[in-house]
Amino acid sequence: MASHARVRAPELTGKGGWLNTGGTPLTLADLRGRIVLLDFWTFCCVNCLHVLDELRELEEKHRDTVVIVGVHSPKFVHEAEHQAVVDAVERYGVHHPVLDDPELATWKQYAVRAWPTLVVIDPEGYVVAQHAGEGHAHAIEKLVEELEATHEERGTLRRGDGPYVPPEPVATDLRFPGKALALPGGNLLVSDSTRHALVELAPDGETVVRRVGTGERGLVDGGPGTARFSEPQGLALLPDGRVIVADTVNHALRAYDPETGQVTTVAGTGRQWWQGSPTSGAAREVDLSSPWDVAWFADRVWIAMAGVHQLWSYDPATATVRAEAGTTNEGLVDGPAAEAWFAQPSGLAASADGERLWVADS
Repeated sequence: MASHARVRAPELTGKGGWLNTGGTPLTLADLRGRIVLLDFWTFCCVNCLHVLDELRELEEKHRDTVVIVGVHSPKFVHEAEHQAVVDAVERYGVHHPVLDDPELATWKQYAVRAWPTLVVIDPEGYVVAQHAGEGHAHAIEKLVEELEATHEERGTLRRGDGPYVPPEPVATDLRFPGKALALPGGNLLVSDSTRHALVELAPDGETVVRRVGTGERGLVDGGPGTARFSEPQGLALLPDGRVIVADTVNHALRAYDPETGQVTTVAGTGRQWWQGSPTSGAAREVDLSSPWDVAWFADRVWIAMAGVHQLWSYDPATATVRAEAGTTNEGLVDGPAAEAWFAQPSGLAASADGERLWVADS
């Protein structure tokens, strides 16, 4: 039987240098004995952001054997700016080393063709798998468990702490706020996206009146000190005074009542929508995908569903959701709502006369 040639993993090189390592550059030799998972991503790609979240559980469960290395590989000019990469790594809660590769040197060495792409390197430094797109976390975990067993037996597995060094926290009231909304009483409500909370400010825009959310990721309803969000973004005021929150990474809509401080989930299951899933029905029973912004328009909450390149709506009166525009194909195609294509719609605004809904199509 013919044997397949083993491919030695190319070295990791990038002109932008390393983040989350305390300033220390990494080589594959430094990582020998560990299972290395390279995540080729770029920060404007919603599919890449989905993969970052898919990998969190794997990263925690196998942290003594697996080292995830993000290889930031820009698609657009702005994504090649080093400070923008530094900001994105903090903004999206990336808790592993990241190589900033603005000239795509490592991308080319690994013959990567798509964002995102995952490459698995075994403890002896050989490439053993490559997956493009999202939804591969389960298959990769099975492979990791097989590699752990094989290399434990061979004596080639090295356990221990990884090379991740967290950056110094910044002492500010807000960190990468997603959206601000004027409340009827004159206060401002801001989605404090990176800190997974809402912050209510006095009319001066500086004095913190209250924080809503524990600051930890999660999908937990309750009062200001118990509720949990995961990278909340868009906000929309309902006629009844409640605020709808696009809880982006929880794939959910939450309602916040400024009078009581209570947070309740009104749409979504906490699971990400996949092809073949329902696109309408009872709001708490239909999966959503990275809702990025919300707006009150035509007696409904409209949703910029960035993860599936569509516009959806939520009707508070009937507690239902439905897809309104877009095919889930990613692109720039005008036409009837059901035939139009969007690409990560990320912002919404209703016109003052109530006649039009404007979409920022990222």
